[in-house]
Amino acid sequence: MNGQSSVVDWRDGQVPVSARFDDPYYSLENGLAETRHVFHAGNGLPQRLVDGFHIAELGFGTGLNLLATLALWRQAGAPGTLRFTTFEAFPLAAEDMLRAQSAFAELAEIAAELAPHWRAGARRFAVPGLAFEMIAGDARQTLPAWQGQADAWFLDGFSPAKNPELWEPALLAAVAAHTAPGGTAATYSAAGGVRRALAEAGFTVERVPGYGRKRHMTVARMR
Repeated sequence: MNGQSSVVDWRDGQVPVSARFDDPYYSLENGLAETRHVFHAGNGLPQRLVDGFHIAELGFGTGLNLLATLALWRQAGAPGTLRFTTFEAFPLAAEDMLRAQSAFAELAEIAAELAPHWRAGARRFAVPGLAFEMIAGDARQTLPAWQGQADAWFLDGFSPAKNPELWEPALLAAVAAHTAPGGTAATYSAAGGVRRALAEAGFTVERVPGYGRKRHMTVARMR
C-alpha cells in the first residue's frame, strides 16, 4: 500500500507483531473471537445493523476487524451498504496484511475478494454491501478534520502503554464529537485513563468482561 508502512515481526512464524510498538496485531489466543467479543458484541452488533450504518475505527492493523464485520453484515442479511472508515497512521504492506489474514480460514473468501484492492494501494473502494475508506496519517490530525459521524467505534490501537497517542483525552474527545446520537464505542482496553477520558468526552462508560486472558474491556454509549 502507498505511504509509510509498518514493519512486522512474525512471532513463531504466525502471529504478526508491530516492530514499532512491540505489540501483537491481534489476540495471541484467537484474534477473530476477540474481534467478535470486543467490537461486535461490545457495540451491540449485528442487532443494530441497518442500511448506511457507519463504523469508524482507530487502528486498522491487519484488516481483521473489517473482514469479520463484512462477514457479519452479510450473514445477518442486512440491507444496503455498511460504511466502514478506518484511521491508520502506519498501514501494513499489502502482503503482510494478506499473510496475517490467511490465519482465519473462515474469512478466506472475503479476504480474497478484497485482496486486489490492497495490492493496488486503494484507500477507498466499494464491494457488495460495503463502502470502505482508510484515512492514513496521525489520527490526532486527521480525525478532527473528518466530516463523518459514526454509529459505532472500534477503538483498536495498540495498548495504551505502548501507543499512548491513540488514547489521549483530546483524541477520544474527537471520537465523541464524531459519534452519532446514541452511538457506541468499544475497546479491549479497561485502562482507567481511557475510561475516564471517554466519560469526560460525553460517553456513558461501562467496564464489562473482556476476552480470554483480559479480565475486563470497555463499552461506551453517547449520552
